[in-house]
Amino acid sequence: MGTPDPMSDFVPDTFDTESAPGILGPAPAPTRGFVFNHTMLRIKDPAVSLGFYSRVLGMRLLRKLDFPEMRFTLYFLAHAREDDSPPIDAAPRSEWTFAQRGVLELTHNWGTEADPDFRYHDGNAQPQGFGHICIAVPDLAAAVGWFDENAVAFVKRPDQGKMKDVAFIKDPDGYWIEIVQPSLNRDLGA
Repeated sequence: MGTPDPMSDFVPDTFDTESAPGILGPAPAPTRGFVFNHTMLRIKDPAVSLGFYSRVLGMRLLRKLDFPEMRFTLYFLAHAREDDSPPIDAAPRSEWTFAQRGVLELTHNWGTEADPDFRYHDGNAQPQGFGHICIAVPDLAAAVGWFDENAVAFVKRPDQGKMKDVAFIKDPDGYWIEIVQPSLNRDLGA
C-alpha cells in the first residue's frame, strides 16, 4: 500500500488560473459541473426594479416564483441570448432557470412597496459589506448616453476618479452596478 496521492481528487483541466493565496490550481473532482447560477438582491417595489433591469439594462425575466404562505416573490433575470428558448411548462422552466449562468434574483417581500420609509442596506454605506454587481457592455460611451437618457443615477462616471473607463450606476434600491467595456480594461494589472 502506497501513500495516497493528494492530487487524485482533482480533475486535470486546461484552464490556466491566476495565482493568489488559497488558490489550489485544478478544481477538485467533486466540484465538476458546479456553475455559479445567481446572486440575490432584495427589492422594495417589483414594478420599479423590474422596469429598471428589463428596460434600462436589457435583462429578461426567466422565471417568477410566488410564495404566498411566506409573502414573497422571486424574480430571476438574465441577459438571455436571442436563440435561447426556455421551456414553457413550469417544472422544466425552473430546472432550466437554475442551470443558467449569470442570473440575478430579485426578492420582493410583500408590502415593502407600500412603506415610504422602507429601505434596504445597499452594502456600500457603513458598515460596508456587499459591494456591487457588474454588467459588461460593448460600448461604454453609448451605455453612459443611454443611462443619461433614462435619468439613471451615477455613483461614478467613466472620466471620474483614478479608475478611468469604469462607471458605477445605482438601481432603484440604491444597489451599485459597475459598467465595464471589456476592451477598455485589457491593460488593467498589466
